[in-house]
Amino acid sequence: MYTTIDNIHVNYIDEGQGDCILLLHGWGSNIALFDGIMKTLLPAYRVVALDMPGMGQTGEQAASWCVDQYVDFVMKFIEERKITSCAVLCHSFGGRVLLKMNARLAKMDNKPFTITKVVFIDAAGIKPVKTTKQKVSLRLYKMARAFMSLRPLKAMYPDAIDYMRKKRGSADYNSATPIMRETLVKVVNEDLRYLLPEIKVPTLLIWGANDTATPLSDAKIMEQEIPDAGLVVVESTGHFSFLENATLVHSVLQSFFHIK
Repeated sequence: MYTTIDNIHVNYIDEGQGDCILLLHGWGSNIALFDGIMKTLLPAYRVVALDMPGMGQTGEQAASWCVDQYVDFVMKFIEERKITSCAVLCHSFGGRVLLKMNARLAKMDNKPFTITKVVFIDAAGIKPVKTTKQKVSLRLYKMARAFMSLRPLKAMYPDAIDYMRKKRGSADYNSATPIMRETLVKVVNEDLRYLLPEIKVPTLLIWGANDTATPLSDAKIMEQEIPDAGLVVVESTGHFSFLENATLVHSVLQSFFHIK
């Protein structure tokens, strides 16, 4: 299904009846990856999910965004779908959106909707501490980029900076459009750990033991700092634990949401 919010064509799913569960996908991902989770939840719940701007089948925003602008957009989508109460399940980047959205709601006297439960699956939000080697590497890269940006060198080697970017950049960064590259830089450099204690509802953490994008150490910090949180570690899986061991993850979700 499609709707339009802020002149952006939005691909979404809204199926089932009963209490609502909102699904927020990860960076560069889309709602299709939640197909198995949706089938697990749908017998008992209304399940709503959207492709976020610049991802999946939803149109790209006109300029780069920070996390707060994604929160603005998701909250408008929630209002458009007439959701007044929901649990939120989020993967990777979706965790950043949830953390800021929850904190924003906490400050409101007249909340447009309430969050009843939270599920973080290999979620982002904690900025990793760079090692000395990483700091030196970044400094050298910035110096080299500045040097190759000088007019004579840029004229002689017009593709040099793009080559350097591709060699250093992540797969997500290299595959993104210019607007989404700028957006990615903004969102990954924000540390949202300080917002964890603001989550006051029952929270389930599902994490791949071998996740390298958002390591298990992040989950342990979240478990410690979210007042009512429990952690389930999915062995032999990485950043997409809900796909790599769907059977276990679906079983855990059925238990958390009391689905028989």
